[in-house]
Amino acid sequence: MKVCILDGKLLDSGKALHRAVSEALDFPDWYGGNLDALYDCLTDSQEETEILIVHKQKLEEHLGNYVSALTKMLSQAEKENPRFRWRMED
Repeated sequence: MKVCILDGKLLDSGKALHRAVSEALDFPDWYGGNLDALYDCLTDSQEETEILIVHKQKLEEHLGNYVSALTKMLSQAEKENPRFRWRMED
């Protein structure tokens, strides 16, 4: 299983978030570093994959409304791909 932990205390930009996801989940070189590309990679994945978001409040301080768009997209990807799941802990 591939696991990615997104720590809101450590991620201060969307670019940092996408870099962390890409590295943790070993995304291909073509990964575009945006929510559409993230959705594509998560829904195409054939491996069990999990994203854990910790320190959501800090992540929201750093990224604002982007976190809402991210969690909405993660929920959609989870519905689309039974091998993907995500959760949040504070």
